[in-house]
Parts: sequence; structure tokens; C-alpha cells
Amino acid sequence: MGVYLVSVSAQDWSTAGEDGHGDLASALNTELERRGLPPYRPKGPQAPGWFEEKMSPPMDGFDALCRERLTPEERHDLLSWSLLVPFALEEGVLLPVGSAYTDETLVVGAPYVLALAERLAGALGLPLDLIPATFGDLELTVWFLEGEAEKAAATRPGPWADDLPTAFYTAVYLRAAQYALRYGSALTYS
Repeated sequence: MGVYLVSVSAQDWSTAGEDGHGDLASALNTELERRGLPPYRPKGPQAPGWFEEKMSPPMDGFDALCRERLTPEERHDLLSWSLLVPFALEEGVLLPVGSAYTDETLVVGAPYVLALAERLAGALGLPLDLIPATFGDLELTVWFLEGEAEKAAATRPGPWADDLPTAFYTAVYLRAAQYALRYGSALTYS
């Protein structure tokens, strides 16, 4: 069990009820239309699989990094969203539709999350050339929690290596935003 950050397939996005996100899709598209924006319809290149990472390490260090490097609004948006969409939004969209862990859904755009995560990655000196980017299921979870990150830290020291849970969350948010943009897929928690 636990909390997972996962991509949403086009089929699940349009399916109503417990097995899908149709109610959320409808609410988001209504709000986008109200703002004069086109509706979100998943499309883009077919992903080789889906994005899935287990959000299990402690987040205290990541929260502290966010407090140090981000504005209060940026921190709130990064830590509070429950739906990441693969397009730009000028600001977060709060929808009165429940998600897996909240009564309302805060929607943010992947370009915004990517920019924030890149800033955090830069502050940590995150070695992005070493951190997996093939978007395999649990790829980052395994790399960080099963020893590869520790091996990399021994050869590539830096602030990232001093707090691997913080580096993990920075990498997860960065790779999630990249995945969303590359494959036109929304991501949510389950």
C-alpha cells in the first residue's frame, strides 16, 4: 500500500465513476472553457508504459528545501496539487471534485512544475545524467531506495547526496513533469 504518483491513461481520463476520472475531466474542461482555454483531451505520442512512483520517503527535507528556495505560493502549488496536466496554466485551478486524498482537486500545469523542480534540482546539484529518465514503473523509487543512489553519491558527492529523500522528491517532480509534457498525459495520486 501507500501513496503513488501515477499517469492517467486516455481511457481512464474519460471514464466516469470509481474506475476513471470522467467527473474530474468534465469539471476541468468546464473551468478551462470558462477561462477561454481549449479543453484537455489526452493525446500525443503513446507512452511506452505509465509513470508510477511510490511516495514513501519522509518529505521533511524536501519541504525545507521548498521553503528555502520557493515563494510561499510556489511551495503551496508544488506540494498541494493533486492533478498535473500537460499544458501551461497561469495559476492553479481548484476544482470542487474530490481526488484520492482530498475533497477538492488542485490542478497545476506541468511547465510550471518543471520550472520549479529544475530550480530545486539546480540548488541540490542533482546529477540528472545519472538519475533514470526512461519513465519505467517505479524506476526512481528503485534507484533511490535500493542502493543505486547511494553508490552514485559516493562517486558524485554534493548537496543532493547529503539528503537522498529530498533528492528523490526533487527527481520525482522533475521526471513527472517531463513525462506529462513528453506524452501529453495527466498525473495524479492513487
